[in-house]
Order: sequence, then C-alpha cells, then structure tokens
Amino acid sequence: MPNNDRLLVQILLLALLGASIWVLAPFSSALFWAAVLAFASWPLMTLLTRWLGGRAALAAGLLTLGWMVLVAVPLVWLGFNLADHVRDALNLLKDLQVQGLPPPPEWMAGIPLVGERLVGLWRTIDQQGSAFFASLKPYMGQVGNWLLARSAQIGGGVLELALSLVLVFFFYRDGPRMAELVQSGLQRLIGERAEHYLELVAGTVQRVVNGVIGTAAAQAVLALIGFWIAGIPGALVLGILTFVFSLIPMGPPLVWIPATAWLVWQGDYGYAVFLGIWGMFIISGVDNVLKPYLISRGGNLPLVVVLLGVFGGILAFGFMGLFLGPTLLAVAFSLLNDWVADGGARAPVAKEPPPEV
Repeated sequence: MPNNDRLLVQILLLALLGASIWVLAPFSSALFWAAVLAFASWPLMTLLTRWLGGRAALAAGLLTLGWMVLVAVPLVWLGFNLADHVRDALNLLKDLQVQGLPPPPEWMAGIPLVGERLVGLWRTIDQQGSAFFASLKPYMGQVGNWLLARSAQIGGGVLELALSLVLVFFFYRDGPRMAELVQSGLQRLIGERAEHYLELVAGTVQRVVNGVIGTAAAQAVLALIGFWIAGIPGALVLGILTFVFSLIPMGPPLVWIPATAWLVWQGDYGYAVFLGIWGMFIISGVDNVLKPYLISRGGNLPLVVVLLGVFGGILAFGFMGLFLGPTLLAVAFSLLNDWVADGGARAPVAKEPPPEV
C-alpha cells in the first residue's frame, strides 16, 4: 500500500509539472531570451551589486532600466527613419511609373550570352511601363497580405522583446537562488559531475552570446564603412539595420542588396559593383568566419562541432537554435568524452603471462 501511495504522488507531481509547462508555454520565447540576456550580462550584475553594497534588487532594477533605454530608444529612432525611407521609396516608384527607366548602362550589353536580351528587356519595360505596373496590380494584394503577416510577426516579436526586458529583472534578482535550485536538481540526477556540466553549459552560452553580438557589431561597422564609401544616404541608419538583421540568418543581404540596387538606379555603377563585392565577401563573409571562431574560442569544443551546432540548431529550432544547438552538442560531446575516459580508466589491465621455466 505505501508503494501505491508513493506512485500516486509521483503521478500527481508529473501531472502538476506538465500543467505548469503548459501554462508557461506561451511565454517560452520571452523566458528564454530573458534568461540568455541575464546570463550574458551577469558579470555586470555582480559588479553593480558590489558597488551598491549588496542591494541586488536595486542593481537588477537599474540594469533592467538600462536595457529598456538601450533597446527602446534605437527601435523608436529606427522606426521614424524607416518611415521616411519608405516614403522616399514610394516617391521613387511613382517617378518610375511616370518618367520610366533611365537608359540602360553600357556594361549591360557587354554581358556574354544574355547582354542583348537584358538590354531589350530593359527597353521593353521602359516603353511599356504603365502596362508593366498594371500587370503587377493582381499581385499587389498578395504582397500586401505577405507584408501584413510579416508586420504581425514583427509586432509579436517586439511584444516578446518587451516581455523579456520585464522578466530579466527577476532573473537578475533571483538568479543565485535559481542557480542553486538547478544545481541541486542536477546533483540528485547525475551526482558530482553536475557542477562540471553546469560550467560547460554556462561557458557555451556565454561564448555563443559573445559570438552573435560580436559578429553583428563587426558586420554593422563593416557595412557602415561600405555605405559611407559608396555615398549611400542614411548610412548610419542602414548600419544599425545591418546590426539588427545580423542577428537572423542571411539577414545582412536584406540591407546591402537594396543599397546596391539604389546605386545602380542612380547610375553609380562603379560604387554599385564595389558595394556588391563588399557586401558579399566582407559584410556577409565575416559571419562564416568570425562567429564560429568566437563561439569556439576558449572552449574545448572542436570548430566543426560548433559549425554543426550553429547551423543545425537554426534549422531545427529557429533562431533560438543558435544558442541551443552548440549548447546541446557541447554537453553531448563532453558526456561522450567522459564516458570514453571512464571506460578506459575502468578497463582491466591484462596480466603478463608468467615466464616459462
């Protein structure tokens, strides 16, 4: 009978745990980002708490307020600048519809095999501009629906970001107690190796955060340099956009490709070629080199495992997989190494046969 009572209690506890996870599921992304943000900036929290004489709640409030200002102000400023650029783009489309295309560039005719066809297509679009825009009208509704759906996703992402900035206060304030709870639970599960794996996960997440933010900052600076050299208006805004889009896979081309197209439209073909090469090999190319290096630096994880963790995690879990993928592979790699080393240590040593008399 006592065994049945204990089994019933375990089932009830599992049901309670499942119900709790179900309740928290809608906030999983916000909780995840709040935890990552708090963990990545925890050294700053420790330093600020020491300066404030151990008042952790005050330090958590100041850091949370700092994150809100740091994130909200650039987003609002970026929104106003984007509105101006969208208005300029609409005016450009109206001028294009009324005045038509400029003469085709001379280099277009020199493209092997397809040069003459491209020039003919350019002139056809120029001569039949109104008919061309009229043919696009049936698709404008689909484009509008797509933009509306993307806007809804962006709005949901902004709400999750705002909720993350609120939740990060509690991760700052109660972080040590949460860490003790996790460590106690892992010690009951896996014993004395719990602290080792906690340090492994912590180090991997820290390197991933540094790699993502560091790579985004490097791409933003390189993009800003390229935009300044090419004479793109609003280079600073586009540099900030590059930083934001660098946080998602294949994001920077969404900034430098339209800028290159704008240079072509203005007839600055030399700067357009420069910016296209700069964007492809410098801005976008640094992501494939710098991010894996920063993530693998300071750890015992091979670079190929980091690459598989980054790209495989993104394919499996979306953007959160950028953090989950390398972390899961790091823990699995360490577990495998420990298992192999433990097996080697416990392997019986073969005794040498006694010498023959």
